[in-house]
Amino acid sequence: MRVEIWSDIACPWCYVGKARFEKALAAFPHRDDVEVVHRSFELDPGRAKDDVQPVLAMLSKKYGMSEAQAQAGEDNLGAQAAAEGLAYRTRDRDHGNTFDLHRLLHLAKEQGRQDELIQILYRANFAEERSLFSEGTERLVELAVEAGLDAAAVREVLADPARYADEVRADEREAAELGANGVPFFVLDRKYGVSGAQPAEVFTQALSQAWGARSPLKLIDEGGAQACGPDGCAVPQH
Repeated sequence: MRVEIWSDIACPWCYVGKARFEKALAAFPHRDDVEVVHRSFELDPGRAKDDVQPVLAMLSKKYGMSEAQAQAGEDNLGAQAAAEGLAYRTRDRDHGNTFDLHRLLHLAKEQGRQDELIQILYRANFAEERSLFSEGTERLVELAVEAGLDAAAVREVLADPARYADEVRADEREAAELGANGVPFFVLDRKYGVSGAQPAEVFTQALSQAWGARSPLKLIDEGGAQACGPDGCAVPQH
């Protein structure tokens, strides 16, 4: 069974939702038969690459709230994250364009290191003092290498804005086609969708329902047809 997760590194509920989903997946009896794929979704695609600003200022402008209200929201998110065992800095974080991060996640997918990289990027954005957005290429190279990627390959991708750009845009178009206008958005076997950072119990129910709804293979066999197997091929007798 395949679970696709549309998310953005700048999305705190994606950070929390991933932890809740993984809690459900860890207890799922068929977890070894579940493939998880992370898909791209930018919350702020129009932001310029060099436009980095404090999270509180961004929230105040975007939602028309005071910085005190924005800080209260961050404190609430910090509590929600802590309940899932996640570190979360409720002060002095910044916000920026995530397009390069998504491009690197597609590189990581090719190398089988996507989940490692997305977790490291979440940690860097939400839990660490150093900025994910303002320290330049070498900060991203450092984090990607920690996830198991080759530094030279990472630099090549970051130096070429076209690398994996089509893959990021394709993910975003597909999200729109599926009706996802926010993240996190979980799609199970292209049959069930779960929107938002739901409690682990909801993910448990969704996994069980999607697993039970899988269509068993219907075999059409008239008998006597030749085939090859581990022991060799059938030899015609006539």
